Amino acid sequence: MLDAINLSCIRDDRELFRGLSFTVLPGEMVQIAGKNGAGKTSLLRILAGLAQAEEGEVKWQGEGLPRIRYQYHQDLLWLGHQAGIKTVLTAYENLRFYHPHSAESLRWQALTEVGLAGFEDIAVNQLSAGQQRRVALARLWLSTQKLWILDEPFTAIDATGVTKLTRKLTQHTENGGMVILTTHQPLAVDNVRQIHLQEKLA
Repeated sequence: MLDAINLSCIRDDRELFRGLSFTVLPGEMVQIAGKNGAGKTSLLRILAGLAQAEEGEVKWQGEGLPRIRYQYHQDLLWLGHQAGIKTVLTAYENLRFYHPHSAESLRWQALTEVGLAGFEDIAVNQLSAGQQRRVALARLWLSTQKLWILDEPFTAIDATGVTKLTRKLTQHTENGGMVILTTHQPLAVDNVRQIHLQEKLA
């Protein structure tokens, strides 16, 4: 499980949140909600171990992240605002790079699931922003990580893509995985738990 304990965050001399605590258990989907500027992305980066909290700590399986950083990142799939893919490679080559132990057939299937059939062999830098996002999201279909932390995963995705991605997130939690995400779109999921961040004035 993931424990956030008394987290506080200050960015540009402005306090975004203070004393924030919660636990995410296997099988849970948690949406971090709040207005722009409330600190949603900052919180996700802290949870992913990519940024330090002003106060408090994050624990994975009861251990602080600094002590088990390598193991934690083996268990974590992080997708941020940036696609985080290699633009000189093709969509298929990206999946082979990030998931070298996955079966070839599963890589092709993942690209089909996200609507990239026919674009597999095109360099990512020649794809649209939405298609590049889909290359990153295709990693979810190959992921064996327990914890997914996703910042606005539905950005630039059409209605069909949103439905497929929602179904994939639900399937992950039903199999005992954990999902923490931000999204401005309504989630068509029954079991999602929301944590609201209140915007604070400077």
